[in-house]
Amino acid sequence: MDEQALLLLSYGMYIVSAAKKGKYNGQVANSVFQVCANPPMVAVCINKQNLTHEYIRSSNAFSISILQQETPMAFIGRFGYRSGRDLDKFDDIHHRQGRTGTPIVTQYAVGYLEAEVTDSMDAGTHTLFLGRVVEGALLESGDPMTYAFYRHVKGGKSPKTAPTYTPERT
Repeated sequence: MDEQALLLLSYGMYIVSAAKKGKYNGQVANSVFQVCANPPMVAVCINKQNLTHEYIRSSNAFSISILQQETPMAFIGRFGYRSGRDLDKFDDIHHRQGRTGTPIVTQYAVGYLEAEVTDSMDAGTHTLFLGRVVEGALLESGDPMTYAFYRHVKGGKSPKTAPTYTPERT
């Protein structure tokens, strides 16, 4: 199988966040999608090794901040290539607390959704969390960043813990 064919699937770029015992964590994710409209449901796919996974499991809630195309790579790197075990990712980052207590990143976000977990499914190295949307809003005008834009225009890569990671061809 040519795993590069998987890169043709369409994704967006998001920050998925959660809270646990008053602490916040978030990570970049591209495996986020709407499941249905009535009631509004979304799903996120999170690596079991990531701290965000632990926080979602604990709180049964998460937020999705929809990144704008202009998001700097350093901002993406903070949430995508650094661990919340090593730094407070929310220090000096514009955010607010949502209805569920979940942090919502507002910096470089065109909008957000906040969801309560209704179910989850084991996906090997990852868990697929299904959530009922309890809040959402538009924050900025502009285009949301797609994964294709991130890879081809910004030159971004997927970390090994990402569900869309495929090794580079040599």
